[in-house]
Formats: sequence, C-alpha cells, structure tokens
Amino acid sequence: MNLTEHAWTDATGLDTNLAVLPVGSTEQHGPHAPLGTDTLTAKAVTQAGIDRYNQEVIVGPAIPVGVAAEHRQFPGTLWVSEETFRRYVRETIESLVSHGWNRVVLVNGHGGNVDALRELCGTLVREETAYAVPFTWFDAAIYDDVEPDIHMGHGGPVETSVVQHVDSELIREERLEAAAEGAADGWGQWQSGVNLAYDSAEFSENGVVGDPREGGADVGEQLLESTATALAELLVAVRERDVTRPAKRDE
Repeated sequence: MNLTEHAWTDATGLDTNLAVLPVGSTEQHGPHAPLGTDTLTAKAVTQAGIDRYNQEVIVGPAIPVGVAAEHRQFPGTLWVSEETFRRYVRETIESLVSHGWNRVVLVNGHGGNVDALRELCGTLVREETAYAVPFTWFDAAIYDDVEPDIHMGHGGPVETSVVQHVDSELIREERLEAAAEGAADGWGQWQSGVNLAYDSAEFSENGVVGDPREGGADVGEQLLESTATALAELLVAVRERDVTRPAKRDE
C-alpha cells in the first residue's frame, strides 16, 4: 500500500510489518537527463519490486534530496549534509515503526547516499529500533545479459536506459551526442588507490560519466526486471529473517 495514495483509515489493521522507503537525490545527470533521475529510478524499482513480491507491503514517500554536494557546481543540484540526511531518514523510519512497520528496506538510487544509509541502518538494528537494510538498485542489477556491455557511471548508459524505459520523454535525445562528448570515462581521478577528486566537475565537463548513447529503453527494461527480481527476493528475506540480536559471547 502506497501511503501517499490512501487515507489513514486504510492504513489500519494491515497484515504486514514490512515497509519500503525509496531514497533518491535531486542532482545533475548531464544535459540530457532529469535532475530527479535518482528519485525517479528508485521509485520505479520500488514499484517493480513490490509488484513481483506480490504481497502486502507499505510504501513510504520517496525522499528526494540526498548527499550530493559532489555535484554542487551544476545548477539545480540540491544537497544536505550526511548528518541531516541520516537524521531525516532515521526519523522517517521511526515514524514507520510507530505504526508497527518495523522491518524497512530502503531502495536507494544515489551513490552518494550509500555510506550514510549503511551506517544508519546498522545503528537502527543494533539499537533494536528497527530492522533496516539499504538496497542500492544499480548494485543489484544484472549486467551480464545486457548488450552492449555497459557499466554504471553517472548519467551514463545505465541510468539513461532505465529512464528511457520508465518515461522516455524525460530524456533529451537531441542532447545525447553532446552529453557523450563531454563525458568522462570513469568516476574520479585516482592515484595509489585514492580518489583525488571530491567533485564531479573536476573530471567531467558536463557531469556525465559513461556514454549515454549506449543502451536504450529495451536495455532499461532488462535492468529494471533484474533489479525488481532482486528486490522481491530481498523483501522475502527481510520478512522472514530472525532479527534477534546475538548474545554477548562468553569467554
């Protein structure tokens, strides 16, 4: 049940303690893709995953602003600090828990949120506030069966393909050539295992990493299907997991 589409009287007495919370970002994705790409894809994966799960689950409203200061040189990008982000997500989860939905899967669409979400979920579990796990969809997607051989970048073929499948009008097809010409081949500037760059503008002229001309709507459909399967399997695992915390080990 999507909370934003129902009345409070519909949310009473539901036979589930499992909730899904999409988490995205509002940030540049090159000249061709929308600023809301990460939120759009997180919501699409959430819906596809719960459709495949096909059992009662609570869906919270998508969180649209995340940890995205690395894109701040590009107009339209919004960001909050990790502290603010963790606190906001935490209190949203605590709201879900107050209604009995104490097993939560966070469907994440932005790489900058990963570390903060993992830390937050670990804290909630160890405090026994909730059992929460972060699911970053592009880490769960299966790329082996996709032609051509594409990899996750930023505003590159993976994200562009999924948006083309979900809402093709949001991709400015006439700008794909320029997006590819100004793109970086990879994320960051590396030396001795260290990424020397903190902001995407340091290594990408237009914010893109990867060639967004590769892929397409059909590729996006394949990626969404594989990710939906992974999310559905995760929902089953979280629903059935024994979340009792381990006892302290004796000598």
